[in-house]
Amino acid sequence: MITSFKNGFSQTSSEVAEHSEEMVAPSSSVDLGFWTDQLDHLSEVYQKNGPFPHIQLDDFLEADTSVLAADAFPSINDAGWIHYVHLNEKKHGLNKRDLLPEFLRNVIDDLNSPEFCQFLSNLTGIPNLLPDDSMEGGGLHQSKRNGFLNVHADFTVHPHKPSWRRRVNLLVYLNPDWKPEYGGELELWERDMSRCAKRVLPLLNRAVIFNTDEDSYHGLPDPIRCPESMTRKSIALYYFTEEKELPKRVWTNYKSRPTDGLKSALFWLDKRLVWAYSTLKSRLGIDDSFVSRVLGGISFWTRSRRKEA
Repeated sequence: MITSFKNGFSQTSSEVAEHSEEMVAPSSSVDLGFWTDQLDHLSEVYQKNGPFPHIQLDDFLEADTSVLAADAFPSINDAGWIHYVHLNEKKHGLNKRDLLPEFLRNVIDDLNSPEFCQFLSNLTGIPNLLPDDSMEGGGLHQSKRNGFLNVHADFTVHPHKPSWRRRVNLLVYLNPDWKPEYGGELELWERDMSRCAKRVLPLLNRAVIFNTDEDSYHGLPDPIRCPESMTRKSIALYYFTEEKELPKRVWTNYKSRPTDGLKSALFWLDKRLVWAYSTLKSRLGIDDSFVSRVLGGISFWTRSRRKEA
């Protein structure tokens, strides 16, 4: 993996860039001029990288922006978080625009702007990329200690826009003082699931951009080992193209690792249940907050029954 650094020097995977103490938000979250000046090189790297097209960009946001974004990140206990907790994942997401802190909302708007989408199209070679203003499945992501996300390929079609084919993911990590021993690396797996090809620590202001094909397998399958007082935080945004013919719909496809053994059968069963729910969600026009409330109610009922017993 070739990493591009805005500040022009290299870091080891355990280092975190130093940021200005004067936290004044710039007029734009990303210095597009800087990244555009490198576009020919970055695009070549992106499209040649394996196991599928991707790139890692450190110092991605303006330095002050990344610090302020990390500081503004809301607690999991705040309103609006969707709790994705089942056999294949344990993470939390917030995608309701009116519940996002204003600063983070502005950062996301910059990353969904026509200018930034054009940059992504030029980088990836995929023309006419569109942002998802509904942030379906994206927005803010956060995982506590022991959180995980099994290896998977993402859903291929927007749940509520059947002509929108999902093409590109952008992940921006917002984790000051993250140490290698905490784990939480993003893993990129070979298309045949034979091995993990790349691992990326979720360091502050590190971005990863990659194609979302039917076999772009990625995840963080090992439980995070950060302290109880910390969480793994990221902005997750997805970009689409509008197709003339309806694209093939495939829901999130969780895959077992060669070392998963007997657990593979349970992961497969859980995947089929997720597919059934996703189909229902698409047909009824509901969002993930619905199932989060249902699961939360079941969890509360279960805890109450245990106390009574």
